[in-house]
Amino acid sequence: MCPTQDDAAGPPHYGSGPERGTDGADPFEVDEEVQHALDRLTLLINAAEALSSTLEVDQGLRRLCRTLIPGLADWCAVDLLDERGRLRRLVVEHRDADVTSPGLDEGLLPPAEGSAASVARALLGVGPVLLTDFSPPKDADDPLCSREKELFERLAADTAVVAPLRARRQVLGVLTLARTRREARLTEDDLSLVEDLGRRVALAVDNARLHAEAQHTAERLQRSLLPDLPTDGPLDVAARYQPASATARVGGDWYDAFVLPDGAMTLIIGDMAGHDLRAAVMMSQTRNMLRGIACDRKEPPGKILARLDAAHHILYPHQTLTCIYALVERLGADEPWLLHYAVAGHPAPLLVTHDGETRFFTGGRSLMLGVDAEVHRPDATDILPPSSTVLLYTDGLVERREEDLDRGLARLRQHAAALAREPLTTFCDEILEGMAGGGSDDVALIAVRTAPPHARNVVATP
Repeated sequence: MCPTQDDAAGPPHYGSGPERGTDGADPFEVDEEVQHALDRLTLLINAAEALSSTLEVDQGLRRLCRTLIPGLADWCAVDLLDERGRLRRLVVEHRDADVTSPGLDEGLLPPAEGSAASVARALLGVGPVLLTDFSPPKDADDPLCSREKELFERLAADTAVVAPLRARRQVLGVLTLARTRREARLTEDDLSLVEDLGRRVALAVDNARLHAEAQHTAERLQRSLLPDLPTDGPLDVAARYQPASATARVGGDWYDAFVLPDGAMTLIIGDMAGHDLRAAVMMSQTRNMLRGIACDRKEPPGKILARLDAAHHILYPHQTLTCIYALVERLGADEPWLLHYAVAGHPAPLLVTHDGETRFFTGGRSLMLGVDAEVHRPDATDILPPSSTVLLYTDGLVERREEDLDRGLARLRQHAAALAREPLTTFCDEILEGMAGGGSDDVALIAVRTAPPHARNVVATP
């Protein structure tokens, strides 16, 4: 028989009580009921802090269980329903670290439908329920009940409370608290406290899931706005985008690359001010507008950015952005590749040679777009050595609140130099991993690599 409810009573226990004098009276002693209420309040506050300390569900629940032990329970377990409706035990924590360890009692549980297990009843909204009898299950073909009984036996439960985790009129999972010591048994008086805890845990789990869903949706939206890179052009091109790790907001970072009819490879990197849906939509529209201007007019990069700035002032007044517009081209099959570029308030492009030498292209600089439509937009041209890599990136790759920008740029040069001979996809992956891990801003980067010496590069034709 599965665990059954009992009306056993006993004093609530959340720690040691106040000491008394030998005569049984102490004028400074806190009233027992007041102390009891303070203990409950302290426990709830500590639980709330544990749950709010992270948006990672597993980590938050483990911190919660460690907070409840040993004040309210000797061991604690949390089971949650996943997106497919399966019950999974995420956390089992015991006051004795040698009794259990993360992963030992955790994982997917048998189906709850038709089971007489306490957790199955809790999933139906029954509870919280006090358990004092842990007899074997009546039905040997009840795997969930057997699994529950095995846990209670192995962890030596004397009393337990099983409570549903309800949020937004649905049950998300089950919270189980157990005592192993008869002198500190759980009682009916603890049910209201556990019920309150269950509501708080469920709300935290629901919020974390909503945050994860919003973050996933935002990232999918952002990636859907990024273009496919050309695969049939004369140069090797790779790009990466990484959303901010600490936010579900979409950003205004973007990259673009396409081949013009004369064979020149266009490289674009930009960063629209703002981290919201409006910035993402404007970013997409600005990217398409820049594409149209570039394809319609074969003009120097400075002229292209000037035209984009003029249109941007009309369509999005008071909205600023930074941008690099670059052309990778050559005059003939035996001529070197050239980078013809203009930079509007954006971090400078980085050149990485095959031998690992690095330098920033510092020419062609002007004010960011959206400030002054009449400002002069210069451009510059540099020769690209064979087998060299040009990296364009947004500021999230190099900027950190705790360090100077020059230090971030120096770190970028060091990382890039060490990856100079890696395949371009590996180069981009490692740059992103080494520079942007855990950053507070989204990051976009795009890189192009020229062919080795004497390689036959076929210039693209219309």
